[in-house]
Order: sequence, then C-alpha cells, then structure tokens
Amino acid sequence: MSHAHFHNKQKSLNSTAGRLFITMTLNFIITIVQIIGGIFTNSLALISDALHNFSDGISIIISYIAILLKKKENSTKHTFGLKRAEILAAFINASVLIGVYIFLFYQAVIRFFNPAEIEPLMMSVIALIGLVGNIIGTILLKRDSESSMNIRSSYVHLLSDSISSVSVILGAIAIGYLKWNWIDPALTLLIGLYIVKESYDILSDAVHVLMEGTPPQINVEDIKLTVEEIEEVEDIHHLHIWMVGENDFHLEAHVNVNDMKVSESDNLRFKIEKLLEEKFHIHHVTLQFECRQCLNSGLIHQHP
Repeated sequence: MSHAHFHNKQKSLNSTAGRLFITMTLNFIITIVQIIGGIFTNSLALISDALHNFSDGISIIISYIAILLKKKENSTKHTFGLKRAEILAAFINASVLIGVYIFLFYQAVIRFFNPAEIEPLMMSVIALIGLVGNIIGTILLKRDSESSMNIRSSYVHLLSDSISSVSVILGAIAIGYLKWNWIDPALTLLIGLYIVKESYDILSDAVHVLMEGTPPQINVEDIKLTVEEIEEVEDIHHLHIWMVGENDFHLEAHVNVNDMKVSESDNLRFKIEKLLEEKFHIHHVTLQFECRQCLNSGLIHQHP
C-alpha cells in the first residue's frame, strides 16, 4: 500500500495537473492563515497578500479547467477544438489580478491618510509562512510556465506573491524597529505596480491571440520572400496567418503559379508546406493555387 501511495504521489508531481493541484491547495491554506493574521495584526499589506494568494488559487483552478478543455477532440461544433481555452484562462487570470490591485491601491491611499497601528512580529511570521508556500508553488510551475501562457499567468501570480511576501517581511521589520506604519500601504502600492505590469503583459499577449493577431515571432514579409524564391511561384497574396493556441500557427494564402497540371501543383504545395514548417514552424497551411485570377493581388487583402 505504501508503495502504491508513493507511486501515485510521484505521478501527480510529474504531471501538470498534479503540480497545479498541490499549488492550489497550498495557496488556499496560505490565504486563510494570512487573512486571519492580517485582521489580528491590522496589516493591509498582509491582507493584500492574502487576497493575492486567493486569486492565485482561483487562477490555478481556471488553468486546470482550461487544460482539460484543450484536450477535447475537434468536433463539428468546434472544428478547431477548444485550444483557445488556455488563452482565455490567461486573459481571465490577468484581468482579475489587475482588478484586485485597483481595489488595493484605493485601500492603500486611504491608509496613508489614516495610518493604523500594526503588530510587526506576527505580521512577519505569517508573511514567512506565505513565502515558503509561494516558493514551493513557483518551483512546481516553473517548468510548465515556459511553454504555456495559461500556466505562465498562474506562475506570475505565484512569483509576484513571493516578492510580495518578502516585502511584507521587510516592512514588518521596518515597522518594528522604526515605527514607520506608512510602509504598510507603501508596500501595497509598490507590489501592486509590479504585479499590474506583469499582468498587463500577459493580458496583452492573450488579447493578441484572441484577436487573431500574427504570431509575434513571425514576419509576414519574410514568408513572402521565402515562398516567392521557389521557381514555380510567381507571387503569394491574400495571406492570413493566426494562432489558434500557443505555438499552433495557421496560414492560408493564394499562390500565383504558371499554368500546370494538378499533380504538379500538388508537389508544389508539399514543397511550400515543408518550407513553412521548417523555417517558420507553421504546421497548418491552406493554399489556393491560381493563374492570375485575383484582380487585387496585394499580400494582405483588404475586405470591403
């Protein structure tokens, strides 16, 4: 029994879902401890850290649901599948975090004008508990964050929470020795500025994908030059390129060619697809071959 239990635990640590579950559990435990501690110590910074931890837990739940949806097979109702669920999750997580900190900015400004007495020792101990939990969660999600915008949004939550906990500990020390109670709301503002900046970057990337923007790492003009170097190609035009999900690039275009047999055009199509995959990592290509059919042969077609 002990061997089976260890095997299951090991399996959970080696899967994205398992790491998300462990991190989520840690965050909800830390949230409860910090809210209680924040009330007893009268620390806004500690309560802001608790709310941030709570939003981390929610973001991880959203990330996990998005992973399950992404795995669903394509269907007649969703011919691309539900790959964009992860992008939508990243959008939601980043938006929520920005919203939380707008509220905390307001509370911090009020505290500047109405400073409160704070119990620094308990504040630092509770912040230390939060720091340990956040560091564990950050380590667990680091690997997955490098390949997924969805997981990266949760990872940024945890990373910023670790920074927040360190700041709260330093703030508690300053309050204890220097009696600078204004440091508590000041920390809330400084931490918030960093977190909003990081969240905005993720939000911007998610919106770009949802608005079917061109993958940032791909230059459309480079695609044109590459394809038009092929001897049989006169030009490529009416080009559309977009991301269904992260690293899932799709391209469709019209290609002007000299008059040729269907079998010859099939060989040409294979050559173009292979070139686009090797050089630009575009795996889904749809090409329409033409022999000077389009009146408007601009690279990007402007629909009326």
